Amino acid sequence: MRFGLGTIVLMSTIGFIPAQRSGGTPPTYSYRVIQSYPHDRRAFTQGLIYRNGFLYEGTGMNGQSGVRKVDLKTGEVLQVHAIPRQYFGEGITEWKGSIVELTWQSEIGFVYDMMTFQQTKTFAYRGEGWGLTHDGTRLIMSDGSSSLRFLDPTTLQETGRLPVHDQNGPVESLNELEYVRGEILANVWQTDRVARISLKDGRVTAWIDLSGLLSPMERGGADVLNGIAYDEAGNRLFVTGKWWPRLFEIRLVRR
Repeated sequence: MRFGLGTIVLMSTIGFIPAQRSGGTPPTYSYRVIQSYPHDRRAFTQGLIYRNGFLYEGTGMNGQSGVRKVDLKTGEVLQVHAIPRQYFGEGITEWKGSIVELTWQSEIGFVYDMMTFQQTKTFAYRGEGWGLTHDGTRLIMSDGSSSLRFLDPTTLQETGRLPVHDQNGPVESLNELEYVRGEILANVWQTDRVARISLKDGRVTAWIDLSGLLSPMERGGADVLNGIAYDEAGNRLFVTGKWWPRLFEIRLVRR
């Protein structure tokens, strides 16, 4: 999503968060920082994934949007594909050797070869594009509302929607998404909170409070938290934000 802060990395005991019964108040988790890495402060982070030992990042802002391959340990940008300045880049995900990227208000998305970053396809959708991930079967997209959209990964056409709610009602401003062990993690725009969402019924089963990741000095010039990547093989969760100087690997801690 648009104008907001950050990207972080979570290394997770996340698979062990107990599911909540329907109607119950979801638990809140904090975090412990396992490792901190450099992050390009010029990157307005919109999407983040970890694949094959590297980070892939989608960036926003007109004239600064694109997709990049990043060295995790050094933060060095190894490869970049810029998109035309009329497009405001949004979330990304990987699907069978391709990177799929959304744009904010242009109602168009792009598909790239993951190795070369060569564009191979465009596709259209209605409304705004924010976050993007997949569950191995469907692409899952957010649009800033309280619903998740499902897209067919072959045709890139919408196949359904899932309203997201907690005990107080709809959860609005769902932004950057990451699929982790059968559920969705979603940044809530302009907050330091991440919702853990059941794909069965759209219920928020836990909240993750990521406030305090940046020091007061690092906060200067930084925007909102935004960016979640999961290393499935290493069971590591990474997070960062828009214009953040650091990316973090974290482990969840029950309050």
